Amino acid sequence: MPETVFGLPTHALLVHASVVLIPLAALLVALHALWPGARRRLGVVTPLAAAAALVLTPLSTESGESLERLVGRSPLVERHAQLADGLLPWTVALFVVAVAVWFLGRPDRGARPRWLPVVVGVLAVAAAAGTVQQVVRIGHAGAEATWSDVVGTS
Repeated sequence: MPETVFGLPTHALLVHASVVLIPLAALLVALHALWPGARRRLGVVTPLAAAAALVLTPLSTESGESLERLVGRSPLVERHAQLADGLLPWTVALFVVAVAVWFLGRPDRGARPRWLPVVVGVLAVAAAAGTVQQVVRIGHAGAEATWSDVVGTS
């Protein structure tokens, strides 16, 4: 993966895509699980958005490791990197739940236990909330690592 694109660090571009798409995918998963009207409208968009979030996660992490080699290690960068390493399990869970809610919402799903949609709905909300909170924590730590020197000297 190139370290820069048009002179900008690849990490900055991928992270901005991740910060938008991952919470959007989480919102779609929660809506798909909880609101029948959204379920009919979203269809396969929900698992596709969650798949894109899942792909972006390791790309963002890998580009961050490349950037870390350029800027050097610091306690703030290290914290940001540690938090970022914890995002992949959340996006995997989000994708799995997205496929489950999509599958349950299909008209050809056949007979199923009455408790199954409730369990999948709870898991969907938990995966969405966990994913978003992790993205916020990572973003906050990244902003601190990026801007702490600027703010501290002005």
